[in-house]
Amino acid sequence: KEVIITRSTIKIPTVDWKLLDENVAYLEIFTFNKNVDSEFKKAAREITESKAKKIILDVRNDPGGLLDSAINIASYFLDADKIVTIEKFGDGRENQFKTQPNGQLKNYPVVVLINKGSASASEILAGALKDNRGVIIVGEASFGKGSVQEMTELPQKASLKITIAKWFTPSGKSIDENGIKPDIEVKLTEEDVKENKDPQLDKALELIRNL
Repeated sequence: KEVIITRSTIKIPTVDWKLLDENVAYLEIFTFNKNVDSEFKKAAREITESKAKKIILDVRNDPGGLLDSAINIASYFLDADKIVTIEKFGDGRENQFKTQPNGQLKNYPVVVLINKGSASASEILAGALKDNRGVIIVGEASFGKGSVQEMTELPQKASLKITIAKWFTPSGKSIDENGIKPDIEVKLTEEDVKENKDPQLDKALELIRNL
């Protein structure tokens, strides 16, 4: 059987949102790539212009990406100059990465959804909101990707990737291997998926209604 395949650009969305319960913005971030800043800015503007009064932020299965974007997006939810993450080196040195002036969504009650597929930048964002605002996190423990690697070139075209630092939440908890622990653990089973159920989102909705 012959199949004609047409080459085309595959566009993967980075941000999506919709209204639930008429006043809850269900905001999903799929990845922290080069497009996420502009797409999140558009979504934030639309949310502020809508009837939304509360936000469920879903970073489940978000593998992460750009650190700068995690800091930028955290700045929508927090006051300026708040610590988003701390980079700690083996020799004791550390760098603090802080929010920029923005705060466009800081007055919205927020619940965050995470799972074991949430990694890297999505863990940094979730940890920053939890530590700075006490935002409730629902779901399952995240992946635990909190290390910084550096590539070193070796002879004969070989290379070695070395871990040079690790990421910590604002309160000083290591993300690497530990991940972000949910305040309320809710499992999503294969049976739930087959039946098109989402108990994690249901729990987040239950919580956000009372905030």
